[in-house]
Amino acid sequence: MVEQVGPGQQARVIGGRYQVVQELGRGGMGIVWRAWDQVIGREVAIKELHLPDGVPPAERQVFEERVLREARTAGRLNDPAVVTVHDVLAESGVTYIVMELVQAVTLSDYVAQWGPLRPEQAVDLTRQVLSALETAHAAGIVHRDVKPSNIMVADGRVKLADFGIAQTLDDPRLTSSGAIVGSPSFMAPERIKGADASPASDLWSLGATLFFAVEGWIPFERQTTAATLHAVLNDPPRLSGPHGMIGSVITGLLIADPRARFTGPQIRALLDSAPANGGNPDQTLPVGSPTRVAPGASKPKRSKGPWLIAAAVAAVVLFVAGLLVGRFALVGGGSPAAMDSTLVFGEGGDVAGFDPDAKDCGTGKITAGKPINNTTSCSDPHDFEFYASGSAFSSSGYDTAYPGKDALVAYGEGYCSMYFASDKVVAPGKQTTLRYVTLVPSEQSWNAYRQSEGDRKAGSQSIYCALYSASGDKLQTSATK
Repeated sequence: MVEQVGPGQQARVIGGRYQVVQELGRGGMGIVWRAWDQVIGREVAIKELHLPDGVPPAERQVFEERVLREARTAGRLNDPAVVTVHDVLAESGVTYIVMELVQAVTLSDYVAQWGPLRPEQAVDLTRQVLSALETAHAAGIVHRDVKPSNIMVADGRVKLADFGIAQTLDDPRLTSSGAIVGSPSFMAPERIKGADASPASDLWSLGATLFFAVEGWIPFERQTTAATLHAVLNDPPRLSGPHGMIGSVITGLLIADPRARFTGPQIRALLDSAPANGGNPDQTLPVGSPTRVAPGASKPKRSKGPWLIAAAVAAVVLFVAGLLVGRFALVGGGSPAAMDSTLVFGEGGDVAGFDPDAKDCGTGKITAGKPINNTTSCSDPHDFEFYASGSAFSSSGYDTAYPGKDALVAYGEGYCSMYFASDKVVAPGKQTTLRYVTLVPSEQSWNAYRQSEGDRKAGSQSIYCALYSASGDKLQTSATK
């Protein structure tokens, strides 16, 4: 029903058919109205281009073209998770886009009111947003502004909105000189460095959005735009808990290198390895009932302390589990098919004699029951080479409790797989000519490191990755850069 206007007032009608009911919201580029389509008899949302006074004519034209492009872009897309565009019109020099009216709240408002999503809810949301993005990408369209305020949720339905700054790959770029197009907190690192928007950058933004959805705070947001951009480039966040399968998806989407970042098919393969909605068909995204916050309880607050806690290992464990199910290979050709069984080093492990501070290359075979002889220069012929190593946490997390062998093995195998797949390993045909093995610390080694003091600690909490020739021949030069 259309709201009644007051005495002496005349209802505003746009385009001779759309009777304005009320304002729904406004932003820097426009106002959104709720309206009644008098021809068809349905409620619609109308986006009106609204620019402040004083905008130079050239920039005004850019914004007008952007709104028109939004209509063309969204009108080409046919997916349940994309807001439908019904009409576009110009009247008295103003451009309007008539859209489907979605009775929903934004993901930003949902989390603010009810708290972070449960993992199964986040999985459901991911499937639907990913469907919208894949539909857009298949049509040659990059959204460029995937963020919580552009995602609407209601009763299990998800809608991706605002293709207003979406970039069609064959369209001229419509950005003003020097302008940042998109939201810095959700902008992929390669875009900050000057690269064009791409499907991979949309997926990074999805990863940052999902992080917000399950944690309740924006991982890269800082007090200034400059500090935010610096955080995107230099401060990778850590999940505070495992978050089920969605934790692995987030980790894979927030890989800085777009070549190694999860793709749409990889995300689907990982999600398909678990039941829909986390195994509970009733856990969707309702509006009007709390998810985490009980009545009268305080809403979750943004964490201002260190992100690094023990549960973060579990998130990475689930991430790498997707690499091991055989459903897909990492970008660059790395595959678990080239990986040998993981070994545990240190007291109580498979390999007792191992000096991580020795050289990066060595002779002999890395195998259980034998010490590792890494005393050879990588410029000389050698049998194996360490191509990556890193702490399971960080130098500041040495006092973290031992996470368990299974967790470390899964984390280490994913870590070594990712590096093997990257361009750090430069050997031609490495998928078939090389093999690699993961080394993880034993519980005794982990705890010795945790308990020791001084610059030279006993034991270790690091992961080591070693490669060697699949044929057993010696490596004549270094295989890494």
